[in-house]
Amino acid sequence: MIHTRKPRIGIIGMGHYVYWVQFEGLRETLMQKQTALHAFFSSAVTTIDLGYADDIDSAYLALKQAQREDLDALFIVMSTYVTSQVVFPFARYLPIPQVLVSIQPLNRLDYAHTTTRMQLENDDICSLPEFTGVYARLGAPKPFLLVAAASETQKISCRIGEMERAICAAAAFKYAKFGYLGHTYDGMYDMNTDPTAFSATFGAHVSMIEFGELMEHVKNARRESVQQKMDEIRSVFRICQQSEDPLTDVVAEEDLSLAARCAVGLDSLVEDRGLTALAYFHRGVSGTEEEQIAANLIIGNSLLTSRGIPLAGEADLKTAAAMLIMNRIGGGGSFAELHPFDSTEDLVLIGHDGPHNLAISDAAPILRKLKKFHGKPGAGVSVEFKLKTGPITLLSCGIDENRQLHLVSARGESVPGAIPQTGNTNTRCRFDCPVTDFIERWCDAAPTHHLALGIGDRTAEIRLFARMMGLKLTEI
Repeated sequence: MIHTRKPRIGIIGMGHYVYWVQFEGLRETLMQKQTALHAFFSSAVTTIDLGYADDIDSAYLALKQAQREDLDALFIVMSTYVTSQVVFPFARYLPIPQVLVSIQPLNRLDYAHTTTRMQLENDDICSLPEFTGVYARLGAPKPFLLVAAASETQKISCRIGEMERAICAAAAFKYAKFGYLGHTYDGMYDMNTDPTAFSATFGAHVSMIEFGELMEHVKNARRESVQQKMDEIRSVFRICQQSEDPLTDVVAEEDLSLAARCAVGLDSLVEDRGLTALAYFHRGVSGTEEEQIAANLIIGNSLLTSRGIPLAGEADLKTAAAMLIMNRIGGGGSFAELHPFDSTEDLVLIGHDGPHNLAISDAAPILRKLKKFHGKPGAGVSVEFKLKTGPITLLSCGIDENRQLHLVSARGESVPGAIPQTGNTNTRCRFDCPVTDFIERWCDAAPTHHLALGIGDRTAEIRLFARMMGLKLTEI
């Protein structure tokens, strides 16, 4: 069973110790704000209460606990005015995304009857400029801000949800291992990636894997495991025969058996290596067993991708990262590239010949036998579908002129209609500008030619993720 690490989010309340002797019970009242904040987080994360800090000594103690907890993010509840000495240790010594939360209990003060205590209970924003200025003076990453009235529960829930999903994406790279199986497709200069630069950017290790290792896992696949995988394939996919494309063929029982055996081998490799994601490509010598296995990984890759272990074809390591991001922010994420556009309907087809995220298909995905994979060796069963209709997001990871990894994103719409019956995914994508203008703008941003295609408008989460990771983001 493949497990993913659950992000850990710390929550700490902050106040000003001078007030406690002046206003009895104020500290306990203010501490209720951080208790209330826990309820806005989902079960996708673990929240850890770090207590309440109100001077430098209590702040240092809380910092040491935060460091022991291996946190992925910190939410700081500004319960009243707070001197910036209290936040200094976290800004200086805790290099994780931090969010300053100022949720004011009242929509407005009852001006005619306001007391000093009432003002202090609603002074959540008072220290925000002081805090953000200290982060800047320390050279620390800017904190994120959440300012709202307590009655604005929908706004608070939406903002925290976006932040949580972005944190989940960033946390997915922490202690992660990306497998790199084989080599990039020969001649695709845009896909060559320096593994050390990748690790420096995302904080994940890149494990180099020989294709022979996968072959051993495939050869050692147990008969009962292969049968179970075939049952799974039949329950997930709709098997189709030849289409108008002469490259398509009848899906035979031995085709499914081979694909199932390769899928079991992939599962075993991922489990054995403890992989978070995998980029793969292997040409193999014509007519050999290794060529046959390399050509029959699409079903297994798609099943793994749909379980949250993204696989990227043609050994595109950067797109494996984009797919992981898209998955963890809730968009699914399918391996894709630009296909022909349609100037009559003002849309462009976006897809690829595997691997794909079956969870975002608009219907039961189709299996088609292909006599050959265009541009690749071998023959085998391929996956065909289109994304659910509605909002979609494109995310690509490229390398700029300074050899720095950067992100390119766009939002559009998946629209209903026919797609080619060629054993590839294809989604009919429309944007808020003429399709040819969009293509020019997308390509001008210098993305990798592959991308992660996901459902929903994930713009807010991608912006947050890019800022958390210190990545340049170009939005089209």
